[in-house]
Amino acid sequence: MIATVTIAHLIALISPGPDFIVACRNSIQYSRKIGLWTAVGFGIGVCFHISYVFFGLSWVVSKSDTLFNVVKYLGSVYLIYLGASSLFSQNSKINLARHQSSQKIKWFIAVKMGLLTNLMNPKATLFFLSLFTIVVGPNVNPTVFGILAFILVSSTIFWFSLVAFFLTHEKIHHLFMGYQKELNSFFGVILMVIGIRIILF
Repeated sequence: MIATVTIAHLIALISPGPDFIVACRNSIQYSRKIGLWTAVGFGIGVCFHISYVFFGLSWVVSKSDTLFNVVKYLGSVYLIYLGASSLFSQNSKINLARHQSSQKIKWFIAVKMGLLTNLMNPKATLFFLSLFTIVVGPNVNPTVFGILAFILVSSTIFWFSLVAFFLTHEKIHHLFMGYQKELNSFFGVILMVIGIRIILF
């Protein structure tokens, strides 16, 4: 059971989605440090998902169209907002030193962005609900549940930390910085498309 849940979660992590796009965007646009704090935010988001699964709140959300739609539309609006912010940013192709001095955000802002992106993704809610309902079941041993929680949270932070390290490697970072404006626009469009698709489907 632990292996099944872990593999399913890793596949979900690697698959491109809102978390991956925001991780790439923050690492490239800001810094490795901000990318790492964003990864921590994703991990905290997974903690919340696991907590409400454990206490049965996800069942309530899944049975209430109103509550689910609230989560759905709030998440969509937030993704569209992030996308629009990236798409319409006025960043130009500038040297790395100037970029680092003029494009900074606080660590807790990065954590909040990661947390909100993860929490407001209704697909993540459905993923954890189905995974724990079908594979784990309601009568899981608390020790096993704790082990699963640790694995899921730590693997989330580890994976997106790897993304941050890779994208901020000196050679790779300089390559990306040469296309900074284009990448901001690309990530912005992708986030907006994801947000709109969540609203429509």
